[in-house]
Amino acid sequence: MKKRGAILVENVVFLILNLLFLSILVLFLVKQGSGATVLEEAYSKQITMVINSAKPGMVIRLDMDKGRKIAEEKGFDFGNSVIIENNVVYVQLTPDGRYSYAFFNNVDVSSRALKDEKGKYSGTYLFTVKPKGGNLNG
Repeated sequence: MKKRGAILVENVVFLILNLLFLSILVLFLVKQGSGATVLEEAYSKQITMVINSAKPGMVIRLDMDKGRKIAEEKGFDFGNSVIIENNVVYVQLTPDGRYSYAFFNNVDVSSRALKDEKGKYSGTYLFTVKPKGGNLNG
């Protein structure tokens, strides 16, 4: 009789531990799937693709409102979310996160976050594409 009770307790403990592990795993996946990490990666790749197909003199507007909301929630300045240096796009929406992606188009690109009439960030970034050296006339 002792043997049957021991098997039942072992099975119950095993099931509880498995449920605990699976619930932690699901919470982690939900947090990563809807969080800043995924948006940082998506924005950096999207910006890179646009820059690679851009011609000097183009001005590009990108709606990053979801990123602005996350940056505000995490206490990060949205105006510093996109930095472009040495043909690499860096996107950061939280103080401890950052994603970078390189582009191959031989241009200089400047970026800045636009503000609304109240002085708050609107969620739109403006990218200005210039030829290397900054002269649009050649």
